[in-house]
Parts: sequence; C-alpha cells; structure tokens
Amino acid sequence: MSHELEQLRDAALSEIGGAGDEQTLEAARVRYLGRAGSISAWADRMKSLSKEEKPVVGKLLNEARTSVTAAIAEAADRLRAAKEARELADIDISLPGTAAELGSLHPLTQMLDRAISIFRRMGFALAEGPDVETEWHCFDALNTAPDHPARNEQDTFYLPDGRLLRTHTSTVQIRTMEKAPPPIRVIAPGAAYRRDEVDATHSAQFHQIEGLYVDEKVSIGDLKGTLEFFLHELFGAETQVRFRPHYFPFTEPSFEIDVKSKALKGGEKWLEMCGCGMVHPAVFEQVNSARGDTAYDPKKWSGFAFGLGMDRLAMILFGIPDLRYFAANDLRFLRQFA
Repeated sequence: MSHELEQLRDAALSEIGGAGDEQTLEAARVRYLGRAGSISAWADRMKSLSKEEKPVVGKLLNEARTSVTAAIAEAADRLRAAKEARELADIDISLPGTAAELGSLHPLTQMLDRAISIFRRMGFALAEGPDVETEWHCFDALNTAPDHPARNEQDTFYLPDGRLLRTHTSTVQIRTMEKAPPPIRVIAPGAAYRRDEVDATHSAQFHQIEGLYVDEKVSIGDLKGTLEFFLHELFGAETQVRFRPHYFPFTEPSFEIDVKSKALKGGEKWLEMCGCGMVHPAVFEQVNSARGDTAYDPKKWSGFAFGLGMDRLAMILFGIPDLRYFAANDLRFLRQFA
C-alpha cells in the first residue's frame, strides 16, 4: 500500500497538470508547497517519527517536493507560452511595421570630431576648462589691455560677481599652463560667448578649437606646417593656404589664414579661416606670475597658438548658408547629415 506522501504527490501532480490558468496553478502551489501546505507539513511531522521511519519518510518527502516543484515550473512555462500564443494570434503580420528612425550626430559635432581627429594625429591632447571664467584668465593673462573693446559690457556677458562667460577657449590654454610645465601640446574645443546680434553669420554662442604648442625652439615654420597640414586634411590636398599679417594681443607675430579650394563652394575664392601666431612673451610672464615660478621662461621656451571657429568651418565644408540652422532643430536640415 502506498505511503500518504506518495498519495499527496500524485494528487498534486494531477491538479497541477489540469491547471488551466496561472491563478489555479498558484493556488495548487500554495496548497501543497506553501508554508502551511500538505507536503510542507510533513517536515514538521518528521520530529515525531521513530529512527526507523525518518530515513524512509525523509526520502519520500524530498522526492515529493522535487516532483511537485518541477511540475509547477513546467506548468508555468506551458501557461505562459499559451498566453503569448493567444496574444500573438490577434496580430496581423501582414500589416507594415513601424519604421525606427536612427539618430545621427549634429553637423557641429561631426565637425568637432573631424577636427579633433586630425589634431590628435599630430600629437595634440584634449584640454577642458569652465565656460564661466575670471576676467584674468579671459583677458589679463592674454595680454589684453584694460581698454580693449572685447572687455566692454556691450561685447561680453558679465555676471554680477565680476566673472564672465568666456569669449574664447584661449582661457583653457592659460589654465593648462598654470597646471603643467612645458612642453605642452593641447587643443581646447568648446563653446564661447559674445554679445553679437544673431544673424546668418553671427551668434551669441559659437564653437571653437584653440590650440597651443610650447617647447624649445618652436618656430613660425612649425606653426605654418601644423595648420597647413590640418587644412589640407580637412579641405583636400589641393587646398591653397595663405598667411596674412594681423594683430592679436596674445601673439607676436600674428597672422590670419585664408584658404582657396576647388572642392569648396565658391571655387577659387579666398576664404578667411582662422587666426594664429607665436605666443607673446607677456603671456608667459603672466603665467609665471600666477604659478609663482619661472617655468615658462620666454628666453628658453617659445610656442604658437591658433583659434578655429567650428561653426564657420562647418558652414564652409558643408555649404550651409545660415548659422542659425545649427540651433533651429529642424529635422529637414539635420537629416541631411545623417
């Protein structure tokens, strides 16, 4: 004659096998394997059994618990699969699906990535700094006179505490020299801010990559070779590059660069591209004063700096006529660069 545990196991397996929904299955699990379930109750009854009965009943208890647990798991899978099948039966697979649109990088981000990639190949490291700056980092350290127009409140965003939104990323160059002695070779991509009237070619916020290279015996030839290589990589090997003398307070001598390329819209027209020059000794002296040493002794070290407007480069490279398109969030425009 079978043991009571075997009878419980068989009854449980029969009930589980006939469960038609998840609620019935859960009720069977609680009835047999719950804390007060029929099979679970035998674990407490083991204490009152004789030594001869305990091994026999213990084995039967483990077998019953294992069998019922496995049956519940199998039934749960069966009910889940049946439910999914019913739900899928209502789906018309002949209907067209919903197309998923893939995003893409903004054209300015594409331009920044492309420029950074070229400079990284020449050994430039990335440097970052805050958008909200001190007047010293933005102007004084860069040999900019107190009466320079850029320091006027009509041209620059000043905050109540005297700080300002940086007007260029040259501030990152100063912070880099404050932290690290020469030699250094960095580029500083990021946003800059000026009080410009917004039109097709001007914006209150724009994007730059500024670069700085300081080492022993750095020459104008190094500056010229670096920027010519960058512009040839960006616009094509046939691009012509022209350096024109200019004035910047933080470089001496200073130059503006023009390019002409058949690959660009406008063909043989010279286009103004960026500013550059050899780092002014006064900038090194300001950095030394801030550091409290002579790490950037202008008699030992020389360097060059440059600044490129990413918005302008993107407009030239992609043939974009209006700067405002970059911030309009018009998908008709952005999809062209996907």
